Amino acid sequence: MSSLSRRGFLRRGAVLAGGLCALPSRMLHGNSAPSQRITVGIIGTGLMGSGHVRRLAEDATVEVLAVCDVDADRRRKAQATVEQIYARRMPEGGHRACAAYNDYRQLLARNDIDAVLIASCDHWHALQAVDAARAGKDIYCEKPVSITVAEGREIVQAVRRYGRVFQTGTQYRSIPVIRRVCQFVREGHLGKVKAVFTILDPVRTFIGAPRFQPYAAYIGAESDRRRYTPLEVSLPAEPVPEGLDWDLWVGPAPWRPYNRLYHVNPSPGVVPWSFCDGFGVVAVTWHLSHSTDVIQWALGMEQSGPVELLHPADGPYPTLTCRYANGTLLHFVDNWNTVAELYQAIPRHVRLGGLFGGVFVGERGWITSMSTGGPIQGGPPDVLREARLPGSDVIIGTNDHHANWLECVRSRRQPSCDEELGHRSASVGHLALIAHRLGRSLRWDPVAECFPDDPAANRLLARAMRQPWRI
Repeated sequence: MSSLSRRGFLRRGAVLAGGLCALPSRMLHGNSAPSQRITVGIIGTGLMGSGHVRRLAEDATVEVLAVCDVDADRRRKAQATVEQIYARRMPEGGHRACAAYNDYRQLLARNDIDAVLIASCDHWHALQAVDAARAGKDIYCEKPVSITVAEGREIVQAVRRYGRVFQTGTQYRSIPVIRRVCQFVREGHLGKVKAVFTILDPVRTFIGAPRFQPYAAYIGAESDRRRYTPLEVSLPAEPVPEGLDWDLWVGPAPWRPYNRLYHVNPSPGVVPWSFCDGFGVVAVTWHLSHSTDVIQWALGMEQSGPVELLHPADGPYPTLTCRYANGTLLHFVDNWNTVAELYQAIPRHVRLGGLFGGVFVGERGWITSMSTGGPIQGGPPDVLREARLPGSDVIIGTNDHHANWLECVRSRRQPSCDEELGHRSASVGHLALIAHRLGRSLRWDPVAECFPDDPAANRLLARAMRQPWRI
């Protein structure tokens, strides 16, 4: 990107954001969009990003002005999708052409873009979000918002420093039935919540897919597949596909040569790179950020966190467990059978299923908040009756998460899952991975965000970025 260095971009963005952060940029620069639509750029147009492209292009309150992806084929398809939707929705015109960029900094440098949606790989989320805040853009960022605790705090500080609106992409919390379950628990209808259970998948559940089989010799021994932390692997170098800017794809992560297990088009899944240390954070990427978001919200701990992580090697519980200051325990389990059979927390005949939430067990009974595994369950029967759920099935598509963000861009209010909540939900997963990495219990200070008197653990709260990238 010869015409705009990173230093020059940041200096330009800081000047813009410092003085003009209160209103969308088009209102400040005289670039009025038709009907005062919010102008948006989308960074990352893979499997998740392409869904965001369609959602925003179909929204009459939004104008998608640009898409960005380091994969030329993906960005061309995203650009064509926007143009096709606008040609159908507005055949008479009234919209501007959608630009396509390889480098996200070119998109952020445009003064006529109000907000950005970040759907890139995990290792890019924090850097792109901070750069967007400095450039005066409001932000919707896919979860997890960070791959370290320190990165998450950097996002919070930047969003607040530059007065931006930030929404974390944990759409699950905006489903009406899930909101009702969380409210029910939060209001004390279960009595004191003694324990919560949620799934923390080991790596084997991901790398058991057929696409990994040709690389089994590089991935590690069978024992490695039972770990919970990302794999530190050296996969063989393969030819970089035409049109893929691999150096920019790796960006701030530790350098690795191209291998199709990290990126292939079309994608074999939502987050194919998530198993690898440097690019993703395994279960925190897959679904745990959704689960911890709604769990901490229901517990009233969404702006805090646990005070202790109890490892099964030296703690009192058979699986990794978080303890909160009020005594509530969050148990991570490999599968739902553990809740009834090992912990005996619910009746043995109950068959649980699904992801993205948890099982809350209180003095008066229990209730679930999962999806994809059947309806909301609970007991005794009075508990479900009192919950007055708007239907017991969790329909993932019934949420107003984007609409909430867009409304807050206009009103400058805080959206339903702002920067602090996104950071705190990701942090629980990061802490769990640190405990598993070290293989021991840890004390955590959720205010200072450090492990008291534990330098070995504190070193894992941050990591350096590959030069020349830095926050």
